[in-house]
Amino acid sequence: MRTTTLGGCTVEVTQLALGCAGLGNLYQPVTDEAALATVEAAWDAGIRTFDTAPHYGLGLSERRLGSALRGRPRDTYTVSTKVGRLLVPNPGGGAGDDLADGFAVPATHRRVWDFTADGVLRSLEASLDRLGLDRVDIVLLHDPDEHAEQALREAYPALERLRAEGVVGAIGVGMNQSALPARFLRETDIDVVLLAGRYTLLDQDGLTELLPEAAARGRSVMIGGVFNSGLLTAPRPGATYDYAPAPGPVLDRALRLLAVCERHGVPLRAAALRFPFGHPAVASVLTGARSPLEVRDTVEQLRRPIPDALWDELRAEDLLTPGTPVPVATSSKEPS
Repeated sequence: MRTTTLGGCTVEVTQLALGCAGLGNLYQPVTDEAALATVEAAWDAGIRTFDTAPHYGLGLSERRLGSALRGRPRDTYTVSTKVGRLLVPNPGGGAGDDLADGFAVPATHRRVWDFTADGVLRSLEASLDRLGLDRVDIVLLHDPDEHAEQALREAYPALERLRAEGVVGAIGVGMNQSALPARFLRETDIDVVLLAGRYTLLDQDGLTELLPEAAARGRSVMIGGVFNSGLLTAPRPGATYDYAPAPGPVLDRALRLLAVCERHGVPLRAAALRFPFGHPAVASVLTGARSPLEVRDTVEQLRRPIPDALWDELRAEDLLTPGTPVPVATSSKEPS
C-alpha cells in the first residue's frame, strides 16, 4: 500500500490507516478475538498506520492494539495516540458502563481533561504502558475545543520538546472542526492534523482555511470520518450524521450524492473514500473497523475505478464546493 511521509518530519503513513475506536467497543462489544483478527486483516491488506487514544474504551483500544502488534518489527508500522484526557480510576472500580461516552465497557475510570505539560507526559506514559511500546510515532492533542489556550500555551510546548528529544516522531492535533486546527497550523510547528468529518463528500468545510493552510506550510492532513458517522454508507431516514440522526437537508444531500454515484456504477462509499485524496495536503484516510470483513470491504472500495465524469456531475449538481480538487481517474489495476 502506498505510503506518504508527513510534512515536516520523517514519519510515514499508509494511504489507509486503521482507526481503532472500534477496538475499544465503540457503541457495541467486540471480542478480543475479533479485535485481533481486525488488526491482522488490516496488516494483511498492507495497512501499517494505526490510530488510537486513551478515550477509546477507557484504554481498551490501546491495550488491544498493542497486543495485536506485539512481535511485529517496531520499525514496520506507525502508531498514533492522543493526549488531553487522563484516565482516573473510579472509586471501588466504578459501577455501570461507559455507554454515555459511547463505549460498551465497564466504567472503571473517568476522563479528566488535562492539557497541562504534566498532563501530556502522564497521559503519554500511561498510553505507552497500555500499548506495551517504548515509543509512539504520532501524538495528537485530542479535541482541545474548550481548552484551546491551555493546549497552545502548555500542551503544545510539551509535545514540541518530546519531538525535539526524539521521544515522538510527529505531533499535531485531532479534532472534529477545522478552525482551531488551522490556528494551530498558523501559530505552532505541528506536523499533522487529523480532521474528522470536515472534509467529505457531504462537508467540505476543511477546504475553507485548514487544507490551504496545511498545503502552504508543507504540512499534512489525515482525514477521518469520511462516511460522516455512517450516512455515506447507506443514506436513509434515521441514518446518523455527526453521531446524531441526520437532519432532513443533510439526508437529502446524501441521497443526491447516492443518485449520482449510482448513475456511474460507483458505490457511494467508494467515492467517499477516494474523494479526500484529491487535495495535495491529504496524506492518509483513516477508517474504523471492528471486523476483518469491514477492513476488506474498505480496501476493496478504495481500489474501485472512479471515472472523471462522476466528479464532473457532482460539480454540475452543486454537490461540491466550487474549486474543490478531485482525485484523478483511477483504474482497478492501480496499486494502492
